[in-house]
Amino acid sequence: MIQKKHTFDSSQVMYRAQELLDKASNRYRITVQVANRAKRRRYEEFDSIDDPNMKPAVRAIIEMSDELTQPEIISDV
Repeated sequence: MIQKKHTFDSSQVMYRAQELLDKASNRYRITVQVANRAKRRRYEEFDSIDDPNMKPAVRAIIEMSDELTQPEIISDV
């Protein structure tokens, strides 16, 4: 039996995407940032089996919304 680590329903993803858009000063720019991160993650984790059911764009939205709500997970040190 395979256990999924991260399972997000579509309403949770929509909420997080809206949260990103609400906090962004420029909706176009945040959309491009999500797309770029998704593209980068897609190529970085091409061979990874982390969660093959989670699309790169969904993962990018979740990560970026976590960065907004939990700034302590990012360190510039």
